[in-house]
Amino acid sequence: LAGGIILGVALWLRHDSQTTNILYLQLGEKQAPNTFYVGIYILIAVGAVMMFVGFLGCYGAIQESQCLLGTFFTCLVILFACEVAAGIWGFVNKDQIAKDVKQFYDQALQQALMGEPDANNAKAVVKTFHETLDCCGSDTLTATFTPVWRDDLCRKDSLKSFFENSNCHKKIDELFSGKLYLIGIAAVVVAVIMIFEMILSMVLCCGIRNSSVY
Repeated sequence: LAGGIILGVALWLRHDSQTTNILYLQLGEKQAPNTFYVGIYILIAVGAVMMFVGFLGCYGAIQESQCLLGTFFTCLVILFACEVAAGIWGFVNKDQIAKDVKQFYDQALQQALMGEPDANNAKAVVKTFHETLDCCGSDTLTATFTPVWRDDLCRKDSLKSFFENSNCHKKIDELFSGKLYLIGIAAVVVAVIMIFEMILSMVLCCGIRNSSVY
């Protein structure tokens, strides 16, 4: 059940419309930064393997097999190590992920405003950010103020959106901090469950061994 829940949460994060709309964008030959998906792929793998390992542990307990329970314990240790690695990775990269996406947005915004050769592609990228995140402009005043008067970049009620909506840098921070927060909670929950399962499997192994001796 825990594996299924983790798998479900990870798949939801993977196919969330906001992140997929942004992270599948391409500016010329440059792909949007998608390192965010590394932690999610780890959760998907861990959730799927947890489901299989859970059945293995249940079957081993029913059959009172020390071999199966030992395999179950070993798999849990490996999964636990993967979870710790994913947690450390997420903590180290939580600010860098948002930073990379903001830099990608700023590059597209600059190309769109300056009318560079790839401006049409850049405009499409910028409009996707604006429509997906309901935002307009960057942190800097010139980059924020200029698109307000550009209906081809911001919404038609651009002046109203300038005063009411946050700039895109803030919205990008909110988006990825919220998603990484969910990944962190899922990783902690899985780690706690795994610790409990490892203790339980050790107790069962000891019980089976003692019963076989007597």
